[in-house]
Amino acid sequence: MINVEKQNNKVYVKGEIITEAKFSHEIYGEGFYEMDILVKRLSGQADVLPITISERLIESGNLKIGSVLSAIGQFRSYNKQVDGKSKLMLTVFVREVVEDVEYKNPNTIVLSGFICKPPIYRTTPFNREIADVLIAVNRAYNKSDYIPCIAWGRNARFVKNLEVGEKVSLSGRIQSREYQKKISETETKLLTAYEVSISKLAAYDNAENFDLNKEFELECEILQKETVWYWQRGYWLI
Repeated sequence: MINVEKQNNKVYVKGEIITEAKFSHEIYGEGFYEMDILVKRLSGQADVLPITISERLIESGNLKIGSVLSAIGQFRSYNKQVDGKSKLMLTVFVREVVEDVEYKNPNTIVLSGFICKPPIYRTTPFNREIADVLIAVNRAYNKSDYIPCIAWGRNARFVKNLEVGEKVSLSGRIQSREYQKKISETETKLLTAYEVSISKLAAYDNAENFDLNKEFELECEILQKETVWYWQRGYWLI
């Protein structure tokens, strides 16, 4: 089961720690802490991602504000009571702090799971196609993580026709997105949403060629010549 779990949900992130470690919970005497890291995109923008990490890894890595964290883990979800309502929370659960490798993509995720809500397809005012999809990813001990994902273009057209219960494999990056929630007629609140921006997607029927381990390694690699190739054509590969 552990091997399946590692195959289904794998994340690599590298970013600057920008908040103090805050105690989250304890399991079997081991404390876990939460912090935020700033992960830069190739475009120059950045994502601020929530991290959950063991006290052992914090101490051994001498991790503090301003330090660079390079880690492998999973993108997990949990429910938290906020204002009397259950809210889906997302975090990168760090399994291992690894050596920083400069050429690696600083934000990589591969997932394999099941569609658990009908995909929502829409177009932007600029006619860009988007589809929102919620993926249930199995975890050890009969648990599941519910991961919001967003597909673009032809991936959006493909995923909008998939049904609840269908299995998919995907790769991409974790992104943060700020939005305003209307509290009253005169008050709004700035909130942050986290989701997986899909770069590659396969349904179960044609997923036999979607090797998650291989896909993870490919997504992690960034070659300088590829970056220049895209930039010369007026946009970044992000």
